[in-house]
Amino acid sequence: MDLLEQIGNQPRNLLPQDGIVHYYGPVMPQEQADHYFNLLIQDITWQHDQAIHLDKTITTKRQIAFYGDSDFSYTYSRTTRKALPWIPVLVELKSLIEQRSREYYNACLLNLYHDGHEGMAWHSDREQELKRHGTIGSLSLGSARKFNFKHKKSQEKRTQVLEHGSLLEMKGTTQTYWLHCLPPTRVVHTPRINLTFRHMVRNR
Repeated sequence: MDLLEQIGNQPRNLLPQDGIVHYYGPVMPQEQADHYFNLLIQDITWQHDQAIHLDKTITTKRQIAFYGDSDFSYTYSRTTRKALPWIPVLVELKSLIEQRSREYYNACLLNLYHDGHEGMAWHSDREQELKRHGTIGSLSLGSARKFNFKHKKSQEKRTQVLEHGSLLEMKGTTQTYWLHCLPPTRVVHTPRINLTFRHMVRNR
């Protein structure tokens, strides 16, 4: 079954129920994707991510950065991050993704995975700082990686390979009913950058 089968100009929903996930495939030429990847490696203020588990602080090999319209606070894994001001390359990419998806975003959480040994465990993005049922636009640059979905009740799964320069959208009730993860792999030896554009609510 072709996951890129289109209905008009809109990608087909990858989920069978309880949510909407659209995969657009690459939304820019390879040369442009390479250009943005190199700019982000150089210009982003990367920091190793941290999480608190069993009252212990764990520092990940994966690196992150958080940018936005305002000094938003965003708490996940019991750790709070504050948004940095937009830089030009992120403003360009935000505009590109907003035009393609016809959505509005005011923040971006970036992840840098140095190789296939680094991934992300099963989770859903339901933090109180995020707009309820808001859209998350996920732009992938660098190595292609598998991205998995699992229904919270039925355990039904879906998988999509995220290509260099590709866009995936999670919207509607997806975060309520589905988990997602980026599984580690031994066959990927080069880095990947993932930009997740989000709609944050104002600090309370």
